[in-house]
Amino acid sequence: MFRRLPRWVLALPVALALAGLSACGSGGSGTSSAPASSASAAGGGAKEVTVFAAASLTETFTELGKSFEAAHPGTTVKLNFGSSAALAQQIVQGAPADVFAAASPATMKTVTDASLATSPTTFVRNKLQIAVPKDNPAKVENLKDLTDPKVKVALCAEQVPCGAAAIKALDAAGLKITPVTLEQDVKATLTKVELGEVDAALVYKTDVIASQGKVTGISFPEADQAINDYPIATLAKAPAGDLAKQFVDLVLSQQGKDVLSKAGFETP
Repeated sequence: MFRRLPRWVLALPVALALAGLSACGSGGSGTSSAPASSASAAGGGAKEVTVFAAASLTETFTELGKSFEAAHPGTTVKLNFGSSAALAQQIVQGAPADVFAAASPATMKTVTDASLATSPTTFVRNKLQIAVPKDNPAKVENLKDLTDPKVKVALCAEQVPCGAAAIKALDAAGLKITPVTLEQDVKATLTKVELGEVDAALVYKTDVIASQGKVTGISFPEADQAINDYPIATLAKAPAGDLAKQFVDLVLSQQGKDVLSKAGFETP
């Protein structure tokens, strides 16, 4: 015999269904959300942009990274500094990154040859100086002084852009140096001078400036024949493509040029 169910039982499924629709139709903030495709196009997806940059860009890109974060609330700029050659290899081997700023076209070519970067743009140039301790114990005055076997010299390794530039400068001068150490990036090379472990090193002018008086820089004419161009590019497989393009735009903007020029970089 058929029994009439209580009214609260009949109403329960309807109430649950309405509750489900309500939950699906509201965002976490309590306002209606845009379709997924619209949110993605508006940059609502990725909130972190990863930038691989040459060690010599440490100070300038750190400053620009903070400016970028201030202009993009909720976004984090993750900076990875090191030897351009090492960073290029990491990218080729699959390291996730959005932007690559290299200290030489040769290291950028490693990435573009693997079809992993698009349309690199040269944004600054840099030249070498001789860095010596403030008291200059070896009395170094010019490039030829570095050939004295009594003078302990640090150089970047040959495969590193600052090392390749040093070789060009020495070849231009017709000189040969026997370094006591070969370092994997320009910051490590400069540190040897700052710690007093060597009498001199060939590093970038910008790194001498960034040392804030810890070392003295000595210019030499052959440096003009070993200037390094710095290219920057968004990466083809960038997880945060839109943010990557915006970061590159900042570097190329007047604000970026001002920061880089103040640090001693030259306009290409």
